[in-house]
Order: sequence, then structure tokens, then C-alpha cells
Amino acid sequence: LSWSHIIELLPLENYNAISYYIDISISQNLSYRELHHRIKSNEYERLPESTKNKLLVKEKTEVSDFVKNPILIKNKRNIDVNNISEKLLQDLILDDIPSFLKELGNGFTFIENEYKIKIGNNYHRIDLLLFNYIFNCFVVIELKVTKFKSSYIGQIKEYMNYIDKNVKKPIHDNTIGIIIVKKDNKFVMEYCSDPRIFSKEYILK
Repeated sequence: LSWSHIIELLPLENYNAISYYIDISISQNLSYRELHHRIKSNEYERLPESTKNKLLVKEKTEVSDFVKNPILIKNKRNIDVNNISEKLLQDLILDDIPSFLKELGNGFTFIENEYKIKIGNNYHRIDLLLFNYIFNCFVVIELKVTKFKSSYIGQIKEYMNYIDKNVKKPIHDNTIGIIIVKKDNKFVMEYCSDPRIFSKEYILK
């Protein structure tokens, strides 16, 4: 690490946080400006406690472990969260897709938005299709701006099953799904019993 990196780390008092930022600075080749941004956004503090414990004992991690809570999405258009549409929410993410991918964790790559699939005789579009090259799996993201409905679970499972059957190769792990819904004027990834679908808060910044 350079002296500039060390200066960014000096104000931190939590040894575990310092260790985390040193590790990601080295493994991800962060510049001191990038490190400054990650510290300023409280990235370590937004990790799940279970992830922090895994890092302490060097336990194997999963794709969901490094998704921040809450996820910060830059609201460059100053859109009112109460009057946002699914298309506008998607546009905010696409305005700065690198930041969104970093909020999800390590190894995420963008494949396509409005990814077109055909189920039976009907065509559907997956809001965001990603791939994680570290955990070797596709990630389906669906954006909803209403309160959670049970039908959303069936919908995303259908999309995940399609990707597993028609896109995923034998070398890939099972597809993961994320549903973002409106709740208490925030956007959250609603929890489902399927372990491939996990929950995190999602707010506009």
C-alpha cells in the first residue's frame, strides 16, 4: 500500500474494518481515491454480521455475503422515491452500473437489461441479467415499485429456471434471484424461503 492508502486508513478505529479495507485494496488493486470512496460509504459497516464473522475465521463465503445493506443507488436525477417507476429505477441503475455492481459485491458483471426470454408462447423481459465470475453463476434481478406480492416469487423463479435450463452451462452454479420491491418508502430485496433469493435494503442516495 502507498502512503496515501495508509492516510485513508489511519482515522479508522475498528481493527476488523482496517483489515477488510487493506484486503480489498490489495486484492482489487484500489487506488487511494477508490479506497476513500469505499470507506466514506461505510462499506464494511454495511456488510451483514454473518459476513464479518466469516471473514474473521476465514470461512468460505457465498455470493450473497458481500451484498451491502443497504445498497446505495446514486439518484443523479433527483427522482422522488414516491413517484418512481420501474423504468426510472432501472435507468438510475444503468446511469452508473459500475457503482451498482460494486454495491452487490465482488465479481459481478453486467450482461443485459430487458433481457428477452420466451416461456411457452409468451415473451418476457428480465429487468437485469448479471453474472458473477467469482461464484460462477447468473444473477436475475427484478425491479418492482409496489409493495411485495407473492406472485413476484413465482415470476422470478420462472425466470431463474429459464436461465438454468437455457443459458446456464453444466460448469455454472445455480442462478440467483433478487427481487427489489417498495417498502416504507424504500426499496428492499424481499426475502423468500428459496435460498437462492435473498434480502437487502435498497435506498436512493
